[in-house]
Amino acid sequence: MRAIPQGLDRKEAELYAQLDPDQFPKHVAIIMDGNGRWAKRRHLPRIAGHRRGVESVRYVIETASRIGLPAVTLYAFSAENFLRRPPGEIGFLMKLLHRYLKNELPLMQRNNIRLQFIGRIHELPQEVQERMAWAKEQTVRNTGMVLTLALNYGSRSEIVDAVKSIVATAASNGGLDHLKIDEETISRHLYTSNLPELDLVIRTSGEMRLSNFLLWQVAYAEIYVTKTLWPDFNGWHLLEAIQEFQKRERRYGGLNEPAAPGSHPTPHSHTK
Repeated sequence: MRAIPQGLDRKEAELYAQLDPDQFPKHVAIIMDGNGRWAKRRHLPRIAGHRRGVESVRYVIETASRIGLPAVTLYAFSAENFLRRPPGEIGFLMKLLHRYLKNELPLMQRNNIRLQFIGRIHELPQEVQERMAWAKEQTVRNTGMVLTLALNYGSRSEIVDAVKSIVATAASNGGLDHLKIDEETISRHLYTSNLPELDLVIRTSGEMRLSNFLLWQVAYAEIYVTKTLWPDFNGWHLLEAIQEFQKRERRYGGLNEPAAPGSHPTPHSHTK
């Protein structure tokens, strides 16, 4: 009988026993949606949903780490949120993030999690940037799961920044006449260049859109949508998404030959 990772509750352990660890996704990204609706249904202010959402982050991250996922990326705060949400809500979210990074550091260390951030971080409040840099430094030597928080993140902005980086690199290394741009070059200049290929995107709350999240990286990822609101999402729901992922036939544009477990398409194998 396969060993069950320590720390899973009974329900999680029962579901884990039905899964094949050799076919776990290497990189899972989650669009955490539904905090406001969760609060509204309970006649609570939106900030109550955000507070409860932080608890869901804790449950999901601990479960992901316990089962050995190499990388998890959470869409925590979009560039659109930063521009369009009321100033009071943005201020609360920044304070919540500041507090989260301090309070959850013991969890990161206990689970050997390395923390990093993607997005236009330089546009966030200075005190939040400093806390982020501190948290990243505290976990830099951890060797387990990489937890990436997407903050003030937008995928179109990421691609723009990647192109700017490519041009700047070329200009300082032989000039633009020798500039070569292909899929591998772009991938190497994205925020996520150090992460495994994206395998699975989970969206909570039932919305059927990507909301400007990892548009380049999602090209051959599986998408799993659940009607569960983010504050109600937990480790069991993560395992449920992985179970659905393992039922999918991943052909990467080929015919009737699923890819070998753990394999990923090469940049030039995307024949449709």
